[in-house]
Formats: sequence, structure tokens, C-alpha cells
Amino acid sequence: MMNTANKTYESEAVEELVDVQQPYSLIVWNDEVNTFEWVIETLVEICQHSVEQAEQCAFLIHYKGKYAVKQGSFDDLKPMCDAITDRGIGATIETVMV
Repeated sequence: MMNTANKTYESEAVEELVDVQQPYSLIVWNDEVNTFEWVIETLVEICQHSVEQAEQCAFLIHYKGKYAVKQGSFDDLKPMCDAITDRGIGATIETVMV
């Protein structure tokens, strides 16, 4: 009986770990080509950011070199990432590190 209880516990622990690892970050990269205005407009249109939120992200991207502008599932972020890169802005999806 003790062995069965341990297996149940292990299964629950694995499910929790998988849930924690699900979120991804949409990373936008700084470059010397795109203007603040273009990045802000892109974040508003593609990521549904407010203008203020997009401005803050643009400054963080510029000064830090990259910034996670959105978090979520890979399936939700992939079309956004593609749309951003289609506009000539560097973007990638990364696993959130816990």
C-alpha cells in the first residue's frame, strides 16, 4: 500500500512541474534600425498593449537589449512573434525560467 501512495504522490508532483513550465515569454530584441514609434505601434496592434505599456516596453527593450513583452502559452505567442518579425523587428519565444 505504501508503494501505491508514493506513485500517486509522484504523479501529482510531475503534473505540478509541467504546469509551472508551461508559460513562455515573447521576447522583443533591440536593434539600431526600428524606431521607438514603430515598436510602440507594433506592440499596441499585435500584443494589444496600451500605448503607455508599449512605450515602457520600448524603453526597456532599448536600454536592456531585449524585453519580455508578453507571457503565455506557445500557441498564443507564436502568431504574435511571427507578426512582429514580419514587421522587421526581432522577436523570439523563450521558456520562462522559474
